[in-house]
Amino acid sequence: MWNLSSSSSQPLYQQVINLIEQAIMNGQLSPGERLPSERKMSVLLQVNRSTIIHALNELTDRGVIIRKIGSGSFVNPDKWGLQTHPLMNWQPLKSAYTQFPKDDYTLQVQHFRKESNEHQKSIKDMATGDLSPTLLPDLNFMDLPIKDLLSLEQDDETTQLGLYSFRQAVQSHMQKRLGLKVDLSEILITTGTQQALFLISQTLLKPGDRIGVEAPSSFYRLPIFQAAGLRICALPMDDNGVMLQELKALLQKHPIKMVFLNPLFQNPTGSCMDQKRKQQILKYCRHHQIPMIEDDACSMLSFSSNINITPIKTYDTHQQVIYMGSLSKYMGKNIRAGWIIAPKAIITQLAHIRQQIDGGLSVLPQLLAEHYLRYQLDPHCKNLRKQLSIKATQLCQWLEKYHKDDLSFTSLQGGLYCYAKFHEDKIKDMPRILQNWLSQNITIAKGEEFGGKVGEIRFNFSQF
Repeated sequence: MWNLSSSSSQPLYQQVINLIEQAIMNGQLSPGERLPSERKMSVLLQVNRSTIIHALNELTDRGVIIRKIGSGSFVNPDKWGLQTHPLMNWQPLKSAYTQFPKDDYTLQVQHFRKESNEHQKSIKDMATGDLSPTLLPDLNFMDLPIKDLLSLEQDDETTQLGLYSFRQAVQSHMQKRLGLKVDLSEILITTGTQQALFLISQTLLKPGDRIGVEAPSSFYRLPIFQAAGLRICALPMDDNGVMLQELKALLQKHPIKMVFLNPLFQNPTGSCMDQKRKQQILKYCRHHQIPMIEDDACSMLSFSSNINITPIKTYDTHQQVIYMGSLSKYMGKNIRAGWIIAPKAIITQLAHIRQQIDGGLSVLPQLLAEHYLRYQLDPHCKNLRKQLSIKATQLCQWLEKYHKDDLSFTSLQGGLYCYAKFHEDKIKDMPRILQNWLSQNITIAKGEEFGGKVGEIRFNFSQF
């Protein structure tokens, strides 16, 4: 692989950069692998050592490689800080999805799911992020003539912003639940959080921008940010979410353009940010003019009245928070309906980009989501909280009974997720324990999938 093209017109240092990046993308260089020394690389590529140093310095600045004094240069073992270029054709797009290959256990889980589906075998698939099918609502929806559906889909405003009556339902929901008055022009219907993130990354950010993301986070596993050429910077957390001091430290090192937070029953940790910290982080970001993106996926699934489940958006008096709402954790992932709340000017930009890409939204999922918001949300969530509380208790009892000496976890107060950490002296036993769980038809998600550390795992207790 250590050969440069003799016909390239690019500067030599840029050719070296491209060579190393391509080797990482196609798997010739693995995450964490040590590169040849600067001297050896200069011999292999037949270029001056200063050229190699120039290339490695740039790759280090972009987080593609890590240089350790006395040890050498290594491929960054994860995606934190890694910048890829915006992807404009199929080959790089494929690379973004395969650059960090799944480990053996994750591949086993995928195979296990496939076999279970084929043989209709019941499993406790706690590796998935979705609500258990047994807890989904029974959607009692009146028939609507097909001609009425078609007429709704031809409406220009529906095409651009989403179904008018659904936006009204969202407006009413935000007022009733949060006391938040939102104009209809500030609501954009989406097909869910991933589309919302895609629109934001394509419209409000540019390649090379740095964004702050919770570590660990479900955002980490999405290729959307990589595809846009953004640099992902880790925001360390404690049991109450992102720490203000860590945010300050990050901002002192890098010019952060935007912060992405999932403060309520965070995925994967299940943590909830308290009111004081929400206000502190909001104030700090306001002072430094950093926009915030808030993902509110399952804040209505609290088991305790002592938990503050107020989104950060509620405290926003300067329109610096873009709020993303979704019903996938309540209605199931197949009902693709969510919303963005932002200033009218931003909503107009996002709607324009979305219309250029897909031309509009399907009306049926919006009608189902509207019906759920208006008539089924309250009774379903009441029952859902009860059932999830029972399942959370059962999972904790199981872990205490069989794995008290292996790992620790925090108390569960809502949401869908339990985050556990193997004791340091037990990490070596983790592969054996995971295989034992597989034999019991139990799957989990590794924390590394979310940018977490070795020895950390996530349970989706709705599947227990």
